Amino acid sequence: MNTQGEPPRVDFSLYLITDRRGCGGRYLVSVVAEALKGGVKAVQLREKDLSSRELYELAREMREITSHYNALLFINDRIDIAMAVAADGVHMGHGSIPIQGARKLLGVEKLIGVSCHGRESAVAAQEKGADFITYGPVFHTPSKAKYGHPVGIESLREVTPLLRIPVFALGGITSRNTRQVLDAGANGISLISAVMAAENPREEAKTLLALLPPVMLIRRVNHARKLYP
Repeated sequence: MNTQGEPPRVDFSLYLITDRRGCGGRYLVSVVAEALKGGVKAVQLREKDLSSRELYELAREMREITSHYNALLFINDRIDIAMAVAADGVHMGHGSIPIQGARKLLGVEKLIGVSCHGRESAVAAQEKGADFITYGPVFHTPSKAKYGHPVGIESLREVTPLLRIPVFALGGITSRNTRQVLDAGANGISLISAVMAAENPREEAKTLLALLPPVMLIRRVNHARKLYP
């Protein structure tokens, strides 16, 4: 969790995205709590179909549990909800407001992540002030099928050298292919079902984290804070 007056850092290597419908009937916050017990340090609340009030109430619970485990909380797209619950940042997509606009609303003490699906969008996100990106889908996954065919490992390998901000591989990531995306230059992994749908989210989180570099302070560029003070 961010200390007041001190900008948060991209010092996580596993970025967990929520999906309450993929929890096998379990309560979302309980599943996330287990993942946090397993060592997860960054969670994106992504429940697009909830009403504003429902999302706010869920975000409050998520803020409480992530704070308890000293983890960062990101809210997907909804800057108003992020500000209302004192989240550590937001995650923006193709249809979100421009990154520069988000920065003006959030200030310099919050992190902005951006979903990217190709070279152009990845480079643009960096230039416009994103703190990190998720890139994919690298492998096939039902939740990302609407984006078309997976971009593949080679696309990831081509994009990572172009960026100075952290890149989290997304889409079909499991313990079986984590090494592949790291070898392709990804700084970490972003996933949903591998943990959210796991029979034991705590142990699955531990397994995945064991494959990643130990608590690393990932490359970070502060140009966004200089451009949009």
